[in-house]
Amino acid sequence: MAPAYTFRPMTTADLPLIRRWLGEAHVREWWGDPDDQFSLVSGDLDEPAMDQFIVLAGNRPFGYLQCYKLTAWNTGLGPQPEGTRGIDQFIGEGDMIGRRHGSTFIRAFVDEQFRSGLPRMVTDPDPRNARALRAYEKAGFVRDRVVETPDGPALLMVREP
Repeated sequence: MAPAYTFRPMTTADLPLIRRWLGEAHVREWWGDPDDQFSLVSGDLDEPAMDQFIVLAGNRPFGYLQCYKLTAWNTGLGPQPEGTRGIDQFIGEGDMIGRRHGSTFIRAFVDEQFRSGLPRMVTDPDPRNARALRAYEKAGFVRDRVVETPDGPALLMVREP
């Protein structure tokens, strides 16, 4: 049986854990320079358009998830229905990869957002990140198109209720 997932709002007390996870090779491969990413993630704690969560399986923290309003800084995703939000995530604990946690917790989180009235969720993984693409597809996202972002080409993926 799959563990129950909890999405606990991230606080400054979680920053050492986030710093460690960003330094893991499997996170660094797709998220980039750990110091740059730590600066962005920690700086977003006070960003009203960004909700950040620590993902727990049972009582064990193992991942990070951010859910954000589409604003001027992410217009590369093109026109979206009013109220659309974006999602990014990673599994920080290496022993939790390849065990269906990613697709399962993504689906659980997005399902909860849809129950709250969200019209659409989008994500934009690197088109070469096969593991992320599979996880998002298993979570119900469909491939839309390649878009240009400040970080380079990304595959826009969409999920609707």
